[in-house]
Amino acid sequence: MNAVAKVSKFVGDTFSIWVILFALLGFFMPTLFIGLKGQISLLLGIVMFGMGLTLSSADFREVFRRPLDVALGVVGHYIIMPLLAYGLAIALQLPPDIAVGVILVGCCPSGTSSNVMTFLSKGDVALGVSIASVSTLIAPLATPAMISLLAGQWMDISASSLILDILKVVIVPIVLGVIVKSLFRKQAEAATVALPFVSTLAIVLIVSIVVGLNRDKIVETGLLIFLVVILHNGLGYLLGYLFAKAIRMNPAQRKAIVFETGMQNSGLGASLAAAHFNPLAAVPSAIFSVWHNISGSLLATWFARRAAKEEQQTTDWIKK
Repeated sequence: MNAVAKVSKFVGDTFSIWVILFALLGFFMPTLFIGLKGQISLLLGIVMFGMGLTLSSADFREVFRRPLDVALGVVGHYIIMPLLAYGLAIALQLPPDIAVGVILVGCCPSGTSSNVMTFLSKGDVALGVSIASVSTLIAPLATPAMISLLAGQWMDISASSLILDILKVVIVPIVLGVIVKSLFRKQAEAATVALPFVSTLAIVLIVSIVVGLNRDKIVETGLLIFLVVILHNGLGYLLGYLFAKAIRMNPAQRKAIVFETGMQNSGLGASLAAAHFNPLAAVPSAIFSVWHNISGSLLATWFARRAAKEEQQTTDWIKK
């Protein structure tokens, strides 16, 4: 079991590398993955089931200890990223499928790796976990509502179909994971050591499938989508920080808000796009999955180094 834990930890710690590698494999060897296009929802369900296995009452403790902070983080997430996506779609005059894809990923709940980035940045992990958990649990209502409101001018949106799909691939697996954990606690805890490996494999397969299915379209519109994704993600971090600062959160809390705002559950975006829209609409989610893990890692490292430098300066000042 120690060997499994070590391999799983290594894969989880190098998540960004695996996402990039499989995205490249999907692009250059699409035939390896396009046959799996019908399994995207199942793969995301596996990730969400794993999330359910790790959830505990402690993850929601902050909701009751600091309800205002958690509520503001969730509201900020579901306002900043969707409106940013809509603004970019209008400003850059994006083609309909790409516009819907960008808005779709903007309306998803917090990303599955946002808590890791908050931890690496020495941010308020408890707050980040609570915001991510709540944003995910309310996604069946919040995500379809925001997509219908913002993407309706490009194409018809069936909110009821989106609600059912999110319940199926997000909420049901999470609930099943929680039930399994409560019934088989020891076995569930033992299994969690393999979760980083399983979750990473599922996410990278989703990315590679989407990239493989849209290889030709990526060649035509890839630079535009990359530009939009980088702007969306970067501005999300910036506005998340400014929002947290405006409501007078401390530095550790601001870091949590930054990552819970700027990082999206892009696997859900890809799954919904593949099921309900043109396959091209899934590409922004796939590229977002690659990019936000790179940018998140870089930003977390910068935050951590800055915090260490400030601590050292404080220590030196005290010694003087």
